[in-house]
Amino acid sequence: MIILADDDADQRLSLKLALELAGYTVREAADGRQALALQRERASSVLITDIFMPESDGFEAIVAFRRDFPRTKIIAVSGGGQRAKVDYLSSATLMGVDATLQKPFDIEALLDTLRTLNS
Repeated sequence: MIILADDDADQRLSLKLALELAGYTVREAADGRQALALQRERASSVLITDIFMPESDGFEAIVAFRRDFPRTKIIAVSGGGQRAKVDYLSSATLMGVDATLQKPFDIEALLDTLRTLNS
């Protein structure tokens, strides 16, 4: 089971449909706080989280998942690039995510990443 956290409802829907067509069960969250609540309700093996979200961003979700659910695989995604010479996906890697993808990404790249993490 996958938790997909992204504040863009259209992005969430398109990714959810593609992942479900590939055989995955997906639950949606609009921010990191909702993702954490879903995980506490029923554990998922994978979190796919955008970095930039209102309320509770991807970095907050990464920290909380690593602290409370260290076995959950985390894929961080972002189209945000850099700010003050800090690469956000590199920062996510330093925080312990299992994989990163730069938006926009091909669904096959995401599916390959999931297969690698689950092997």
